[in-house]
Amino acid sequence: MKYLLDVNALVALGFTHHEFHNRVAAWVRAQKFPPLATCSITELGFVRVLAQASAYGLTLAQARTLLLRIKKSPALPFSFIADDQDISNLPAWVKTSRQTTDGHLAQLANANGAVLATLDERIPGAYLIPAFRIR
Repeated sequence: MKYLLDVNALVALGFTHHEFHNRVAAWVRAQKFPPLATCSITELGFVRVLAQASAYGLTLAQARTLLLRIKKSPALPFSFIADDQDISNLPAWVKTSRQTTDGHLAQLANANGAVLATLDERIPGAYLIPAFRIR
């Protein structure tokens, strides 16, 4: 199974000081480094979130460099999903403006033989990255 990481999951995986980094990293290790994917929306979101001075304090260039380093890591098999989905493919469960990006990413994943992996339990059909208990 290939997993398209949503923005929050990608940020959590890539930024070690993120509150859910250990959760996402533990899932990746437990799955024995599953095929992961990004797309334009998730990559741009990653850079945007990490370059916000009040949130993480990285510059735009640092956030971009971090993402490129993650994607080139031999330990993580990343692929890129080109976005060819338009608004006519938005899932029927999308009812509010806040659901549009989630719906789009879920549909994009589905159309490319992947599943959207997220930390958000409110996305129908997405894979919720589990919390692992530390023993």
